[in-house]
Formats: sequence, C-alpha cells, structure tokens
Amino acid sequence: MNEMLEQVIQRKDTWQGHSALFNDHAPANHEFHDERALSTGYSSLDQALQQGGWPTGTSIEVLSDGCGMGAMGLFLPTMETLSGQNRWQAFIAPPYTPYAPLLSARGIDTQQVLLVHPQNREDLLWSTEQALRSGTCSVVFSWLGATEYRYSELRKLQLAAAESDTLAVLFRSNDAQHNHSPAGLRLQMREYRRVRILKQRGGRQDLDVTLSPSNDVPQQPQLWELPASNPTSSTGFSAGIA
Repeated sequence: MNEMLEQVIQRKDTWQGHSALFNDHAPANHEFHDERALSTGYSSLDQALQQGGWPTGTSIEVLSDGCGMGAMGLFLPTMETLSGQNRWQAFIAPPYTPYAPLLSARGIDTQQVLLVHPQNREDLLWSTEQALRSGTCSVVFSWLGATEYRYSELRKLQLAAAESDTLAVLFRSNDAQHNHSPAGLRLQMREYRRVRILKQRGGRQDLDVTLSPSNDVPQQPQLWELPASNPTSSTGFSAGIA
C-alpha cells in the first residue's frame, strides 16, 4: 500500500499543482488575510484566529466526540478555494466515503479527492506524513481517531506540515484534549456551529466561536447536521465518490 500511495501522489504528469498554498483566483468570499493564512470562510472564526485564517506551516487538530465527519462543515469553504489549485485533496482513513454530489454542489472537483485507507496505525501515520511532504496535495485531512499517539509521532507530522505548503488537518477524539500536542492550532467541536479554540500560537485560547449561517452558501449543504452514528445520511459523506 505504501508503494501504491507514493506512486499516486507523485504523478506529476497528471497533477501539476502550484508551488504555494495560495492563488490569485479565490472567490470574493474566501479572501486571504495573511500571507501565511487561508480564510476559513467564516468571518467570526477568521477574527478569532491570530493569523486571520487557517495557519499554514503547522498542523491543525480538530477534536470531537463523533468520528469527525460532522466537523467537515468547517472546511468546505477551504476545499472550494483550494480546488482551484488542481492538486490532491487527500482524505486519509476517513470513517465514511465522501459524498460526491455534496462536494460537487459546493464547487469542489471530486477528481482531485484522493482517498487513502491505511491498514494499521503505522500505515496511517506514514501515509499522512508522505502526503504532507509530497508537494502534490493542497490539503491533507487525516482521521487519527481515538488511538493514543506518542508526542514524537505527532511531532513528525508537525514537522512535515512545517516543511510543506499543504494545509494539515488532523481529526482526533476528545479524549486527546488533555494530552500534550505539538499542533499549532487545536480546535474542539463542542456544540452545533460552535468551535472552541483550545490552543493557538500567539493568540487567544479557551475561546468559543459561533459560526454564523450568514457565511453559508445559499441553498447548498453545509454538513453540520451529519449524525456521527448514521453512515447512510443523505447529507453526509456516505456514497461513493466519482
């Protein structure tokens, strides 16, 4: 599996990605606020984050009670923006298969979505690190689950993110909340449309942020209502991707 993944992410003939995370063709509602940050698409969250958006050069941890798929509502605007780069958007060990019609409805090119299903924790960590270091991914979403990880293992992912221009998002269980982590930003999904900033470098911490529906795309799915225990939800990541 490792060799197959390496062959896929290194396909330069097909995926000619930009050398930087940012481009000049983002929609008007996805402004870049800092040369090292990408707008989240939610004004209240941008204002609460020290760099005015998702920080790059570091890993972002998102903690939740469920499988983490409900938290994908946080990243749909970012996926839409990054879709213009023509680079992979990697999903590593997702609990459900991304629902292609939902992504397409949000302007996300499903042909750029790379699904990776590691067989064990070692493969999961290796796949995440290689995807971050490859330079062919605009974003890497990795579901680490409820498994405990050594600080040194998470540190390797943090270093890979620091040395790349790839947005690194790690989904973990709430059980990891009190464990020390090298991630530059740690968020927790506590309530419907509410995010708690547990940690951010140089910025306010232990801060609750409400995500206003005014930033949603009208008449498009938002992924906030996805039940973690229902793998067949029509609004969730359940059907096969094209």
